Amino acid sequence: MLIYLSFLAAALYLIAVALPFQRASVSGWLTGAGWILHGISLWSHVFAGDMLRVGFSVMLSAALWMTVTAYSWENRGFHFGGIKYLLLPPAALAAIAGGVFPGNLVALAGKPVMFPWHVAVALMAYSTLTIAAFHAAIMLMQDKHLHRLRARSLKPWMAHLLDQLPALMTMEKVLFRLLSVGFVLLSLTVLSGVLFSEQVLGVVFRWNHKVVLSLFSWLLFGVLLAGRHWQGWRGKKVLTFTLSGFIFLLLAYVGSHFVLEVILHRSAG
Repeated sequence: MLIYLSFLAAALYLIAVALPFQRASVSGWLTGAGWILHGISLWSHVFAGDMLRVGFSVMLSAALWMTVTAYSWENRGFHFGGIKYLLLPPAALAAIAGGVFPGNLVALAGKPVMFPWHVAVALMAYSTLTIAAFHAAIMLMQDKHLHRLRARSLKPWMAHLLDQLPALMTMEKVLFRLLSVGFVLLSLTVLSGVLFSEQVLGVVFRWNHKVVLSLFSWLLFGVLLAGRHWQGWRGKKVLTFTLSGFIFLLLAYVGSHFVLEVILHRSAG
């Protein structure tokens, strides 16, 4: 049943993408229906009775679902305009990823009360910063388009899509909202992992690639927010820091889970 829901959600997302701009209302309804089904399948996939499912596909699915949620909130509905071509295809792929790579089940019995909260905060942190990275990538394309650095290489539909976006200054304000929330959530994730590792995760805290990459990502986002506050950083420096911080976070969580689950066929810890 969960697989069917996931594929149906993906189909609705893709149909919404295929509809022309003139059918924006129908596209919005289809996207909203896909978003609901995606959320139901994601929730049911993660919380399987007294078990908790974790893995890279869960993280990607949650991140893209939150991305659709955030842009819907910003647009006060599911009318994304041209951005739907960049957002909905990855969301469709993420919706069905759980059926292909189901992840690992972790028993909640005997786990401390903080364990599901730690996982939930980590997922929200990763999801929020994924949205920020996606937003920054769009801003980078928008900036190059406005400065005609890639004008000759842009397809007409891509140029039209970028022309539908809000002004860069407005996009930048939204970006820093996302970064601020994501940094707070990531800080809570790192702190809970360091201070309560044995109680929450059942293992003594140890330095490994995931911890080092997470801390480096956290540091980059912290420096970026400090630079914005004290030095008024803007433009390409902001986008570079955002995308760099996200790459390290991606390697720390999704990358490690993908290698363990798909390549080595081991449980990710």
